[in-house]
Amino acid sequence: MADKPIRADKATAVAELTESFRNAGATVLTEYRGLTVSQLTQLRRSLGAETSYTVAKNTLAKRAATDAGINGLDELFTGPTALTFVSGDVVEAAKGLRDFAKANPKLVIKGGVFEGKAISAAEVTKLADLESREVLLAKLAGAMKGNLSKAAALFQAPLSKTARLAVALQDKREKESAEAA
Repeated sequence: MADKPIRADKATAVAELTESFRNAGATVLTEYRGLTVSQLTQLRRSLGAETSYTVAKNTLAKRAATDAGINGLDELFTGPTALTFVSGDVVEAAKGLRDFAKANPKLVIKGGVFEGKAISAAEVTKLADLESREVLLAKLAGAMKGNLSKAAALFQAPLSKTARLAVALQDKREKESAEAA
């Protein structure tokens, strides 16, 4: 890409996109050809407040990605491209995009960026297949609680065995003394 000067309004747009690339936890590129304005509005609402869905010119978005230090996206900037900048839960945003794409096949997920690395559309789908952060934390907490309960029972076992042994020994002595008398 030639480094030719760009107009002030385009420079501002590139700066805003660069900042969005840097601040986002993940960015997903989609092709929205054939979707109506109302469908795009519905998609924006379904993604939530921590995710922005922005339509941008490919040349400006490509320059912004390069300025943000992101490589590997150049082949994705073809056709009408929209950028989904995710600041919150990446899995929830990926699920929202996947579900919307299932309901509206005209939305095509091209790929994106996750943790500074380019990812394919298949990897975005894999992200969407993960469970949400809250569910994973709940499962982890349940597993830890179960292991702690097992550990407590394990530590309690020698004491209860000793107590049962003492009771059995006492019963045996009482029985022997009753037989002797």
